[in-house]
This record gives sequence, C-alpha cells and structure tokens, in this order.
Amino acid sequence: MTSLFDAIGHVNSVYTMVDFYQYIKTVEYLICVAFFVGFPMFYRYLLGGKGSAGQTAH
Repeated sequence: MTSLFDAIGHVNSVYTMVDFYQYIKTVEYLICVAFFVGFPMFYRYLLGGKGSAGQTAH
C-alpha cells in the first residue's frame, strides 16, 4: 500500500505504446472514480438547503 502512495504524483517514463495506453487508462479510471464519488456528494450539497428555500409560502 505504501508503494501506491509513493507512486502518486510521480511522472513515469513510458517507452512503448502499450505502456502509454495502460498509463492513460489508469489515469482515466481514477478520474471516473473521483467523479462517481464527488458528483453525488456535490449534488447532495446543492440540495441540502432545499428544505427552507424550496417551500412556497401559503
């Protein structure tokens, strides 16, 4: 697990096209995971104040 955290942020040298595609695919998967975790949290944050602002006065 420590090797994973040591590798984050380091630029790796890629020598072949397969290494390049594997590196790009890994980065894309990390972006997708960040989006699938972050977007629901952001959406919930946006709708969090709906209880008082979303009601109409009668």
